[in-house]
Amino acid sequence: MNRVLALQKKFQGKPFGNIIFSKILAGMAPYFKTIKPRVIELRHNYLKVGMKKRRAVHNHIKTVHAIACCNLCEFAAGICMEASIPAHRRWIPVGMEVSYIAKTKTDLTAVCDLSHVDWETTEMVDCEVSVKDTNGQECVKAIIHMKVSDRKKE
Repeated sequence: MNRVLALQKKFQGKPFGNIIFSKILAGMAPYFKTIKPRVIELRHNYLKVGMKKRRAVHNHIKTVHAIACCNLCEFAAGICMEASIPAHRRWIPVGMEVSYIAKTKTDLTAVCDLSHVDWETTEMVDCEVSVKDTNGQECVKAIIHMKVSDRKKE
């Protein structure tokens, strides 16, 4: 079991366990703390994460700022990669394509599904992340390109 899933297991069923777990994950890259992501569901090859619409992530028209949405997408893809990649491999983002489909007027939920990835042979993973509002409307879609390679032997 990798370290992200092991950490999740450690906090499962404990009071405020998911909140603490989500904060620890957000701290892996401190900029993620700005959106206060909350893990809804995490398993190998799959992550669903939420973000509240609050003043701190608003733009000038009081919708969720585009960069906050990008941050949510990057969090979803990165944590899903980290929870799924075998221990002898590593990843790094090398590009991102984002489509802003609709105004983000509510809380948001992002989903990243990597069930199509062959972890032993892939050199590039395109993490598709779909962000939906509370009405189920897709607001943002991102593809984050991740380079995958074997870890260097020590």
